[in-house]
Amino acid sequence: MRAYELMVLIDPEVDDRTVEPTIEKYLEVVRTAGGSIEKVDIWGRRKMAYEIKKKAEAIYIVVNYTADPATSSELERQLKINEQILRHKVTRPEEARV
Repeated sequence: MRAYELMVLIDPEVDDRTVEPTIEKYLEVVRTAGGSIEKVDIWGRRKMAYEIKKKAEAIYIVVNYTADPATSSELERQLKINEQILRHKVTRPEEARV
C-alpha cells in the first residue's frame, strides 16, 4: 500500500449539495479494494489560473488516501470518464516516498 494525494477540479455549475456524494462514489473504489481514505478536504469554489473548458472557476477537492498502484490507476480511469470532472491529479506526497 502506498500513500497518494488526489486533487480534483469539479465543474462550478455542479450543485454544492452534490459535490460530496459525487466524490464519495469515486472514493468507494479505494475502499472496496482494501485501501483507506485518510482525509477529504473540500476547498470550495476557487478561481483558476487559466480557463479549462471555458470555465474560470472550479470546485477544488483534495483527498489523501492509501491504496495499491492498481487501485490508484482504476480511480484515475474512472475520473477521466466523468464530464463534471474538469481535471484531476494523483501524486505521491514527498514524505511518503522512500
